[in-house]
Amino acid sequence: MAATALSKRKEAKSQKPPPRKKQRNEPPPRKKQKNESFPAKNPMKDDLISDSDDMDEMVEEHGQLHEDQQGSDSGSEMSSDGDDQLADDFLLGSDDGNSDGEKGSDLDSDSDESDIEVKARADEEEKVREEEDALEELKLNIKEEPDEFRLPTKEIGTSFRRFHMVMISSYVTKELEEEANRPPDLQSLQRRIKEIVRVLSNFKPLRQEGATRKDYVEQLTMDLGSYYGYNEFLIGALVEMFPVNELMELIEAFEKPRPICLRTNTLKARRRDLAGVLLNRGVNLDPLSKWSKVGLVVYDSQVPIGATPEYMAGYYMLQSASSFLPVMALAPQEKERIVDMAAAPGGKTTYISAIMKNSGIVYANEMKESRLKSLTANLQRMGVTNSLVSNYDGRELPKALGQNTVDRVLLDAPCSGTGVISKDESVKTSKTLEDIHKCAHLQKELLLAAIDMVDANSKSGGYIVYSTCSIMIPENEAVIDYALRKRDVKLVPCGLDFGRPGFVRFRENRFHPSLEKTRRFYPHVQNMDGFFVAKLKKMSNSKLTPTAPEPSATVEQGSELIDSVDINSDEGEFQRHSSKESITTERTKITITGSKESNMKKSREIGKLQNGFPEKGKHVPKYTAGFWKERKQQRLSREEIAKAREEKRQALREDKKEAEGKKRAAK
Repeated sequence: MAATALSKRKEAKSQKPPPRKKQRNEPPPRKKQKNESFPAKNPMKDDLISDSDDMDEMVEEHGQLHEDQQGSDSGSEMSSDGDDQLADDFLLGSDDGNSDGEKGSDLDSDSDESDIEVKARADEEEKVREEEDALEELKLNIKEEPDEFRLPTKEIGTSFRRFHMVMISSYVTKELEEEANRPPDLQSLQRRIKEIVRVLSNFKPLRQEGATRKDYVEQLTMDLGSYYGYNEFLIGALVEMFPVNELMELIEAFEKPRPICLRTNTLKARRRDLAGVLLNRGVNLDPLSKWSKVGLVVYDSQVPIGATPEYMAGYYMLQSASSFLPVMALAPQEKERIVDMAAAPGGKTTYISAIMKNSGIVYANEMKESRLKSLTANLQRMGVTNSLVSNYDGRELPKALGQNTVDRVLLDAPCSGTGVISKDESVKTSKTLEDIHKCAHLQKELLLAAIDMVDANSKSGGYIVYSTCSIMIPENEAVIDYALRKRDVKLVPCGLDFGRPGFVRFRENRFHPSLEKTRRFYPHVQNMDGFFVAKLKKMSNSKLTPTAPEPSATVEQGSELIDSVDINSDEGEFQRHSSKESITTERTKITITGSKESNMKKSREIGKLQNGFPEKGKHVPKYTAGFWKERKQQRLSREEIAKAREEKRQALREDKKEAEGKKRAAK
C-alpha cells in the first residue's frame, strides 16, 4: 500500500496539472505550493482549495471519512486519500502560514507606504497653509503700507470753548501721539525716513497733495532725532546745513568708527622702516594717503598698537588723520619761534618739532593742569628737545610771551566736538545752542590773542592757523569773519589740495568772500573726523583794521547817518529760524570828528552814497582809512546811545499823534 502510494506520488510529481479556468469569486493566483503537484482529487478538495472563505466550514462537514470501505481498491484509495488528506492538511497549513506571512509583509509594506503618503500629504497641506498665511500677511502689509507714501495724518477734532466769544479748535495729531506714548518702532521709523528722503530728492512729482516741503523736513527732523538719538537742536542744525542725501551719508558715517592712524616720528625713524617692523609683529597697515609722507593707517593688529616696543621708544604717535592737517597748513620752518596754544596731549607739538628738526623753540601751552602730564610724557618719549611747556590761559599768553614776538601760532581751539561724534556719542544729546555760543565767544577771544602774539614783520612767518574739530558754522566761518574785522589780517590758502571750501553765505549770514580759502573735512567724504582749517596772514601789528571789509560791515540808514554810523560787529551770526533764542549783537557807535566843514562835506558824500545819486562827472570814493580812523577816535557810551534813541522814538510818537489829530479835525 505504501509502495503504490509512493509510486503514485512520484508519477503525480512528474505530471503537470492542467490549467484551471478563472472563477469570478476565485482569489488571485498564488505561488505554486507542494499540494498542487498531485493528481486530480475528489470534488471536496477542489471545493476546499477553490473556496478559501468557506474552508473551515467544509472541513468540519466533510473532514471525517468512514473507515469501513469496500474492496482493496477502495482501501488503497482510502489510504491514499487519507494520506492525501493529511498531506493536504499539512500543505494547506503551510500554505496558510506562507500566505499569512506574505499578507503580513504586504500589510507592512502597505502600512509603510500609507505612512509615507500621510506624511507627504501633511507636508503638502502645511506648505499650502504657509503660502496662504504669507499671502494674507502680504495683503495686510499692502493694506497698511500703500504704494504712495503719506505723512502722518492729522485727525481734526474740534472742541469748542467759549472764551470772550471766541471759538477755539484743537488739532490732535493722532498718529504722532500714539508714537509718543509707545516705545519707538525702529523699523517703521527707518522706513519713513527712507520714504521722506526719496520724496525730498524729487519733491515736485512725489510730494503728497497739500503737503509742503516744510512738513516733510519737520517730520524728517523728528524721525532722525528719534532713530539716531540726537537732540532737537543738533539734528535741526545738521538738516539746515546739508542736502537730504548728503545728510543721511553724514549721519551714517558718524555711526562708524574712523580708522586708526599712526604718525611716524621722523626724529627717530623712517616710515618705510617702521612699517616693516610693525608688519613683522602682525600689524596690517598701509600708507595713509598721498598727501601725507609720515602717516600710516592700521586695519587690524595681533598686538596692542599702543604698547609695542616701537611705541614705547617713540618711533610713532597714535594720532587721527585730521590732526595732521593744522600742522601741514602751518608749515613751520627751522629756527622759528612757534606757539601751540592748546598743546595737550602733544600730537601736533611733536609733529611741529619733527618738521623743525628740534631747532628753534616751540611754546607748548596747555590751560588744564591735569593734561600737562600726558603732554610732557609724550614730548619726552618722542625725543623733543626744543619745547617749553607752559600752563596759561590762552587769552593771557600775549601778556606772558609779549605781543608781536613769535613767528607762527597754531590754535587748535576748544570746541563743541560736533565733528567727532563717532568718538563721543554724548555730543548727540549734550550740546545745545547755548554751548555753541559759549564756544564761539571763547574761540574769538583766543584767536585775537593768537593774532596779537604774531609779528607781522617776521621774515619767514607772520601766520596763524585756526582749526576746530567742529562742523558748526558759528565756531568756524563766523569766528574767522570776526577776526577779519577786528585785526589787520587776511586769509591765505591752507596748502591743502583736498577738502571742501568754507561757507561764504549761509541762510541770512554773509561772510567775507575770502573764506573760500578755508577748508572743511567731513567723515562721509574724506573718511576722517569732521574738521575745519583756516590760515591767516598778519599784515600789520595794529589792532584796528585800516580798511573795513565791505561784505562784513552793515551801515544803519536813517536820520542819524549824518551824526553817526552803526557798524554791526557780527557777534551774532547763525541765528536759526526754529529757535526762539537769538544772539544779541554788539553795536559800536562811531561819531564824526574834525572840522565842521569837513564833517558836512563827508556827510553829504555819505548821503549821496546811500541815495545812490553821486554828483555828475565825479566818482565818489568809498570810505577811506582816514574816514574810519576819525570816527573811531571818539565813542559814545551805551547809556548816551540809548538815551538818544529813546528821545527820537518819543519825538516820532508825538509827530504821529499830531498827524492823527489833524486828520480827525479835518474829518
